[in-house]
Amino acid sequence: MDVYRTPDSCFDGLADFAWEPVFTEVPAGDGNQTLRVAHVEAGPPAGPAVLCMHGEPSWSYLYRHMLPVLADAGLRAIAPDLVGFGRSDKPVGTGEYTYARHVDWMLAWLRAVDLTGVTLVCQDWGGLIGLRLVTAEPQRFARVVVANTFLPTGDRHPGDAFLTWRKFSQEVPELPVGAIVNMGCVTDLPAATIAAYDAPFPEEAAKDGARAFPLLVPISPDDPEAGPNRAAWEVLRRWDKPFLTAFSDSDPITRGGDAVFQTEVPGAAGMAHTTITGAGHFLQEERGPELARVVVDLIRAT
Repeated sequence: MDVYRTPDSCFDGLADFAWEPVFTEVPAGDGNQTLRVAHVEAGPPAGPAVLCMHGEPSWSYLYRHMLPVLADAGLRAIAPDLVGFGRSDKPVGTGEYTYARHVDWMLAWLRAVDLTGVTLVCQDWGGLIGLRLVTAEPQRFARVVVANTFLPTGDRHPGDAFLTWRKFSQEVPELPVGAIVNMGCVTDLPAATIAAYDAPFPEEAAKDGARAFPLLVPISPDDPEAGPNRAAWEVLRRWDKPFLTAFSDSDPITRGGDAVFQTEVPGAAGMAHTTITGAGHFLQEERGPELARVVVDLIRAT
C-alpha cells in the first residue's frame, strides 16, 4: 500500500484551529504496515469523553466551533481525522478504501486510545462509521447524537440529491474539497475557511479517500456492507441508552433520516430531539456552538 502523508506545512496558520494533533498507529489491513490516525483534543483529560466524527470530504477542522464549548463544560472532546482525511495517512488509490476497512481502522483507533463512557457525535460518514463502532463495542458508549447522517442498507432509494453528488464526485477532473463544503452550507464561507478544508489535499493523489467515499455508500441490497449494516441496525433496535437526533433544516442529502432513528431506536423515545435551523449539510460549520450545547445539555440530563 502506497501512502500519502500531507506535509505539516500545509496546516500552518489555519484559522481558529490551534490544537496540536495526536497520532496513533493502526494496522493498515494489508500485512504488517500501519497507518497514522490523527486526532485533536480539548478539555480535561479526565472529563466525560465526547467523540466527534466528521464525514465527507471534511476533517476534524469541522469541529473547531464545538470543541471550546464542550471543553468549557468540562468534557473531553476528541475529534479524529478519518483515514484519507486531515492529518491522518492517506492510502493512494481509491481501491484501497472500503467501508469495512474504514470501520476496522477506526475500531483499531478506538481500542488503542481506549475510550469508554463515550458520547458519540456523528455527521455524514461519521455516522456510517461511528454507528458501526457503537454496535461493535456498545459497552464503550453511553450516548449517541446523530446529526445529518444515516446507516444505509441499500433497501431504500438513496435520493436524487445523493445520486447527483455521487456522479459529480466521480466525474469532476479535480475534486474541489473546500468548495464542496461551501456548497453544503446555506451561507458562503470565508476564503480562509475554504482554504482550511483544502489544506489536507494539496494534490489530487491526496484525495483518493474523498473520491472513494461516495461509491462506498450501500445503495443496493447486495452491496458488500448492506449485510453488516443490517446487523448493526439489529443492535440499534435494542439500544436503550440515550439516543438523540439533531438534524439541520436545510440538508437535501439526509432530510427525513432523523425520523427513522426516532422510530427504530428505543433509546430515542422521549428524548428532546431538535432541529438546528439555518444550517445545511455541514451544520457543525454553520451552527457548531448550538449543536455543542445540545450535546452538553444531553450529557447533563442523562
